[in-house]
Amino acid sequence: MPIDFSHMTWLNPPPESREENGSLVARSGFETDFWQGTYYGFHRDSGHFLHRIRSGDFTAETSFVGRYEALYDQAGLMIRHDEKHWMKCGVEFTDGARHFSVVVTNGHSDWSAFRLTDDFEEISVRVTRMGDALFIQYRTDTQPDWRMARLAYFPPELTDLSVGMTFCSPQREGFEVEFRSFRLTEVDSRDIH
Repeated sequence: MPIDFSHMTWLNPPPESREENGSLVARSGFETDFWQGTYYGFHRDSGHFLHRIRSGDFTAETSFVGRYEALYDQAGLMIRHDEKHWMKCGVEFTDGARHFSVVVTNGHSDWSAFRLTDDFEEISVRVTRMGDALFIQYRTDTQPDWRMARLAYFPPELTDLSVGMTFCSPQREGFEVEFRSFRLTEVDSRDIH
C-alpha cells in the first residue's frame, strides 16, 4: 500500500528524503539515535521520525528495505508520546548482522534483539496497541507469516501518540532506507496466538 504522506510530520527531518512512487527514500544525518540512559549513559533524541497522531487502540504497519553497513544502522516503526515515553522496533545492524530490535522507553530505555536468519530483502513490521500493551510482529519477503517479536508494556494513560516510520545511524551518516508502505488503522486483531 503506497504511503499517504498527508498529515505526516517530521521530528528531526533527515538531510535527504524524497517521495518516489508512493515510497519514502531517505538518508540519515550524522550520528542520529533515540536512547535514554540505560547502560550507555547517554540521552539522544535525534533520530528521524515521520509520523501522524493517533489516539486509542490501533494497528500500525510498515515495510522497508535498508542498506545496513555500520553498527546500529536501524529502521522501522516508532510509537511516541514524548522524549521519555516511546517504542521503536525494526531491523538494527549489530555484530555484523541484521537483528530484529525493540527498544521500549518509559523514562529509561531497554533493548531486546535477536538475529534474523532469513535471506530477505524487504521486511514488514506491525505494532498493535491494545490498552497497556504493544504487540510487536514482523515478517519478511521470504517468510510471509507474521511472527511475534515482543509483547511490551506501554502506559495506557498516554494518549495522542505519534505513530510512524523511523530510522537512525548512531555511528555515521548516510544510512539509506526505503519505506515502501505505511498504514495506520483500527486494531486488525486482538489475538496474539
